[in-house]
Amino acid sequence: MSTTLERAAKTQANRIPQPKYKTRGTIIITALMTIMLGYALVPVWWLVVNASKTNQDLFTTPGLVPGSSFALFDNIAQVFTEDGGIFVRWMGNTLLYVVLGTIGVAVVSSLAGYGAAKFKFPGRAALFVVILGALAVPGSALAVPTFLLFSQLQLTNTIWAVILPSMISPFAFFLIWVYARDAVPDEVLEAARIDGAGEFRIFSTIALRIMAPVIITVVLFAFVSNWNNYFLPYIMLNDNKLAPLTIGLAQWNASAVQIGGKTLYNIVIAGSLVTVLPIAACFLTLQRYWKSGLTTGAVK
Repeated sequence: MSTTLERAAKTQANRIPQPKYKTRGTIIITALMTIMLGYALVPVWWLVVNASKTNQDLFTTPGLVPGSSFALFDNIAQVFTEDGGIFVRWMGNTLLYVVLGTIGVAVVSSLAGYGAAKFKFPGRAALFVVILGALAVPGSALAVPTFLLFSQLQLTNTIWAVILPSMISPFAFFLIWVYARDAVPDEVLEAARIDGAGEFRIFSTIALRIMAPVIITVVLFAFVSNWNNYFLPYIMLNDNKLAPLTIGLAQWNASAVQIGGKTLYNIVIAGSLVTVLPIAACFLTLQRYWKSGLTTGAVK
């Protein structure tokens, strides 16, 4: 009986004419999204195609057209063997800077943002204004003062000259502050205090779980920012063995330009492709935790 009624309802719904404007709107939106998707994928396609070309094909075939031979694996092998395998050292440096910097941003911003959101103290409103002002200051404007400060501390040309500044992010602090202020219920915190839980235990067992979506967001932004960081290592480091991938690839590209560009461009492009892969892997790995965290607690 129920099956018959369901079929009748579906048949009746199919007979109801759909407004034409909805169909047209759907087509327009789909077309626009397709164009935007293609626009975003063109650089990726260019990178993959040119990373699989030989040096000769790079200068004889159009950028978006595959070459006459597939040399992707040969180019990648050359990336890891060029200049005594310095690319591996650059990748290790980058991983060190990214991991420590990202963990530092997550820890510092979580503690500071939660504390500013849930504890009242003198100057709290002024701090909020200062953080908003800091968001408007570009990182390049702070590069020279940061260099002078670390120079006085004799920390330039060390890994700490890159790691320590990467641990401080006004954007991450502001994001966690705003999220924790509205998402973490004061009643739950008060109930935990009444039960005798300390502040650190409340933060680690209750607040962190509720703030998981925003922390994952901060980790993603910090990972991408630190992985692509170029200007800070450029002014802080002068030792090639401490350089990250961004500085190393820029050096290879400069060398290719100086000597005519027909011996190193293939490994510069292939190295760029290898450099992009960890970022893609990070997003694919963390997005499920991000989505699950956003829906946690939606249904009680």
